[in-house]
Amino acid sequence: MKRRQSFVATLVASVSAVALFGSVTGGSLWFPPAQAQEKKLVMGTSPDYPPYEFYDTSGGQEKIVGFDVDIANYIGEKLGYEIEISGMDFNGLIPALQAKRVDFVMAGMTPTEERKQNVDFSDIYFEAKNTIVAKKGSNFKTAADLSGKKVGVQLGTIQEGDAKDIAEKDTTVQVVSLNKVGEIVQEIKAGRIDAAIIEDTVAAGFTTSNPDLEFNVIPSEGPSGSAVAFPKGSDALVAEFNKVLAEMKESGELEKLVLKWFGEGVSQ
Repeated sequence: MKRRQSFVATLVASVSAVALFGSVTGGSLWFPPAQAQEKKLVMGTSPDYPPYEFYDTSGGQEKIVGFDVDIANYIGEKLGYEIEISGMDFNGLIPALQAKRVDFVMAGMTPTEERKQNVDFSDIYFEAKNTIVAKKGSNFKTAADLSGKKVGVQLGTIQEGDAKDIAEKDTTVQVVSLNKVGEIVQEIKAGRIDAAIIEDTVAAGFTTSNPDLEFNVIPSEGPSGSAVAFPKGSDALVAEFNKVLAEMKESGELEKLVLKWFGEGVSQ
């Protein structure tokens, strides 16, 4: 009987407390709302690739901004996700997806057949071209012009693969792979490498800030374009992203962001 008496006493005390709280709050009972579960996606990126993604310190605080970041935030807003940005080296992005440390990757990444074996991709959202970047007056316009030269590329990129293909056909071409595009540019300026293969929109930014350099567009023989990468088996999320990307193209929102980050003369 003691257990039942204890339960009844507790129940009476609880009801009395609720009734008292109701009177204090104006006669109506109030219960705190359940905390809504926040939807969040972590985006992996390599913030050394302006204008796609780069660190902005103008506001006194280091922040990753860029074309890909704006697209991701727009998609997140439309789908009801908070987007958290995680910066890392480009060659660590696919391993991060595979380890589920990030939910998706946007880093100007091209959906090659090799990458498709390890990750899922969205539709392509932006097309770009490869260029040869070198000191002004070098006039490197084709792969043949790189014969006997040291050629810099960013580690893990499609440009690295393209350079290695060139080197297979011409063994006098030496490929130098580095982690960051900024490092490659400095190697050219210092004369330690002769040229680099870099995407056109990125090359345009670096040559503008380094007028002693030039770039020339070269024909692309392999896959091109940028897509969002996801862990394997992300069919539902891929479909959600593709839907918003299609809407962005249709509404002109994507074109606005292209104009914002790449300027006049670049369109989709």
